Amino acid sequence: MGYNPSMKFTDRTRRASNVVAAIQGQLPEEIRPLAAAVPVHYQPQPDAGVLAEGFEPDILGLFSGNPLGTEISHSDPAPPHILLYLDNLWDLAEGDPAVFAEEVRLTYLHELGHYLGWDEDDLAARDLD
Repeated sequence: MGYNPSMKFTDRTRRASNVVAAIQGQLPEEIRPLAAAVPVHYQPQPDAGVLAEGFEPDILGLFSGNPLGTEISHSDPAPPHILLYLDNLWDLAEGDPAVFAEEVRLTYLHELGHYLGWDEDDLAARDLD
C-alpha cells in the first residue's frame, strides 16, 4: 500500500491499536501483563493542556501518570496511560501505512519504557529514542 494522505482517523486508530496489540503479544512474558495494564489512548494531536506543559505540537506520544513501582503523586493522581498522537505519527510517516506502523511501534515502546521506569539513556540504549 502506498501513500494515502486521507486515511480517516478511525482507520488510523484501528491500524495503531492492531500494531499495539501485536507488540504486546511479542513482549517478553514477564512484561506482557504490565503492558496490558497500561491503557493506550489514541488522539489526533496533543490537546491544549499538553501543549501548555511545554510539549511541541508535533509530539508523537506521551506517557502520563506514575511509573511502575512508584507511589502515586499528588501532582499527578491519574492512573498511568499512554497517549499516541495519530495525526502526528501519520504526518511523520508521510502517509505510508508501513512507516506509520513502524512509528506507532517505536513510539508505543518508547512510552511503555517510561512506564517501566526507563529514562532517556535507557531508551536510547534500546534504540527507542
